[in-house]
Amino acid sequence: MYTLNQYLELIDQQIGGSFWFVLLLLGTGLFFTLYMGFPQIRYFKHALKIVRGKYDRDTDEGDTTHFQALATALSGTVGTGNIAGVALAIHLGGPAALFWMIVTAFLGMTTKFVEVTLSHKYREKTTDGTMAGGPMYYMKKANFQLFGIKLNLKWMAIVFAVATVISSFGTGSMPQINTIASSMFSTFGLNKVLVGAVLSVLLALVIIGGIRRIAKVTEKLVPAMAIIYFIGAILVLSYNYDQVIPSIVSVFADVFSGTAAAGGFLGAGFIFAFNRGVNRGLFSNEAGQGSAPIAHASAKAHEPVSEGMVAILEPFIDTIVICFLTGVVLLSSGVWNEKHENVFQLADLEVLEGNYSETREQDVKKLYAHLSSQKKLPLFTGGIEVNNGILLLGDYTLLHARSVAEEVRVFTGIEPYSGTINVRKGRLDDQGGTLKMEGLSLLHSAPLTAVAFTKSIVGDFGKYIISLGLLLFAFSTSISWSYYGDRAMIFLFGSKSVIWYRFAYVAGFFIAAFTDTTIIWTFSGIAIALMTLPNLIGILLLRKELKETVAQYWVDFKNEWKDENP
Repeated sequence: MYTLNQYLELIDQQIGGSFWFVLLLLGTGLFFTLYMGFPQIRYFKHALKIVRGKYDRDTDEGDTTHFQALATALSGTVGTGNIAGVALAIHLGGPAALFWMIVTAFLGMTTKFVEVTLSHKYREKTTDGTMAGGPMYYMKKANFQLFGIKLNLKWMAIVFAVATVISSFGTGSMPQINTIASSMFSTFGLNKVLVGAVLSVLLALVIIGGIRRIAKVTEKLVPAMAIIYFIGAILVLSYNYDQVIPSIVSVFADVFSGTAAAGGFLGAGFIFAFNRGVNRGLFSNEAGQGSAPIAHASAKAHEPVSEGMVAILEPFIDTIVICFLTGVVLLSSGVWNEKHENVFQLADLEVLEGNYSETREQDVKKLYAHLSSQKKLPLFTGGIEVNNGILLLGDYTLLHARSVAEEVRVFTGIEPYSGTINVRKGRLDDQGGTLKMEGLSLLHSAPLTAVAFTKSIVGDFGKYIISLGLLLFAFSTSISWSYYGDRAMIFLFGSKSVIWYRFAYVAGFFIAAFTDTTIIWTFSGIAIALMTLPNLIGILLLRKELKETVAQYWVDFKNEWKDENP
């Protein structure tokens, strides 16, 4: 597992986790925001009217209403990224990371508008009578030119479709059930295998019905899960009302300087906060990834631009509203830089040579430099002696979840362990998976948000709100992503391939319930990048066509709705 995760991290660092990828993503959103004259602001009110069905025609072709398409796309984006992803961003980059998530969402509103408009324009009707669309269709059919030279980008359409299938596992299936299972285990003590099995059956029952059944489920799930989550968040903010304003200020205070060490948090520089905020922002709202256009392609519409405008609402709801709310909850509750009782995941554990303490300023600087890869510290190799579950003193320091681990206890099953733990280059030998470590460290992802929700008038009951919210958020995401994957399979191999894809999707969903979380998240980052890169290239090449399509929309709209002021 260590070797696999290190290999995946290396790949992720070169693409999705790289600085050039972040700049390309934000740069594309910024370019289209300026090129189209801030459509996320100018068209926002008009988008609300469209989603209510004000301009619908009886003759519009499609499988779902505007609201159902929006709900399906939202169910694909509103998931673990809103609960676990925000917590991970703040854990890695501090409060400033939340600011960059919001910036990503604001620019992403335009990116969503662009990619959905173009994808909807080139959608097709499949042999079973349903609509299929997405970036792979505009890549296949659009007239691409660069410096007057005609380009054939059908190969890029294939790359995108393959990446979509991979990403359906890396974004939609595996991280979602992994987070659900971990939450259910920590909250209710439910066996992860059992949780995975039950939800896998439910998932199979839903996705067999195709987009119409998926739309009916998601249009009910999305409002329900939003209400439940908002109630829990408001309870936390009300309880910690005196910390709300300082928390919001902290999001903006250290945007360009990074966040200093505080409590168990060892600090984060500007570049790291920027990178992690944008990366988690993309994972949350998926703007530029090309996933949402697949859902919107099913919407009933007689032209593409109106559905593109509906897509503007997605990053706003997903990130600017829900993620920001989650972030303020985490910060105002004070749990983000506090150590809590934790069951250590070995992939998150590292052993340094020498003794380091967070109470010594010089040590904090060294630890921060190590975690930010500015100057790596020597890794420990040797044996750690354990007596009745307690680590004996030695020339080593345990880091877990980017913090110095304290009060560490070691077990084999439920019995305290006595003996020697071998360590090689900072990594523990878990002796065939029999060792379990517990202790105090920082939390991240869903467990951190769960603790934050207990800091309210309802106390420990708050963690049940998170567990229920995660169940609804993540399960609905898995449903939507199964649809994205099967549309990609139809594009690649035809309708007969869908049944085999669905079988593999459900199987992967089940297996990920009890697979190491760190590896799942790393794999997700790679899958996101593999979809995003060809999509961003495609929409940039079609910028002129987009502008012409939008201009024609307003001409037609004013002719049809002469008395309407958009």
